[in-house]
Amino acid sequence: MIRLALLRHGHTHWNRMGRIQGASDIPLDDDARAELATQRLPAPWDAAELWSSPLKRAAETAELVARRAPRTAPELTEMNWGDWEGQRGTDLLATPGSGFRHIEDWGWDYRAPGGESPGELWSRLRPWLARLERDALAVCHIGIMRVLLARAHGWDFAGPAPFKVKRNRLYLLCLDGETLTPEGEPIRLVREEAAP
Repeated sequence: MIRLALLRHGHTHWNRMGRIQGASDIPLDDDARAELATQRLPAPWDAAELWSSPLKRAAETAELVARRAPRTAPELTEMNWGDWEGQRGTDLLATPGSGFRHIEDWGWDYRAPGGESPGELWSRLRPWLARLERDALAVCHIGIMRVLLARAHGWDFAGPAPFKVKRNRLYLLCLDGETLTPEGEPIRLVREEAAP
């Protein structure tokens, strides 16, 4: 059995504006860099195999909190939001006929025009999971985390999610073949004391 920790990347200016990023390669903003530079991975995750999405916001988050470069995997790239990338979810919800809806109403086959569904994202993630040979930590995106946590919790993107994805926390899963199970409560990153 392999243990897998998931960490969401730090904020970008698009996050703060409520814009859908998806596969767009938006970097961390300066405030996120400053915050992440004061945080570290807790033991034993500081010694785990370190993976990241190839998108800048995730790879830079990984390097800042781990103090080493991650291995990148294209499978960990955020879910593609197609025509909705760069738009604000609140604006899409207010636009009649946009098709945009809250996550509680998605299902596994929901997708943006020209985008990717949670089910397709799961198919993309499966080969990467199968390649893991030891405990690993993946710095990735909320869409990746939602799909993996949904599989672990048996949630089908219908009704309230049994988890909330917050920043600066590790979400732990056990991987046995293709079976994912949640493990305990999320673990906060370690904050370093400022030098005198």
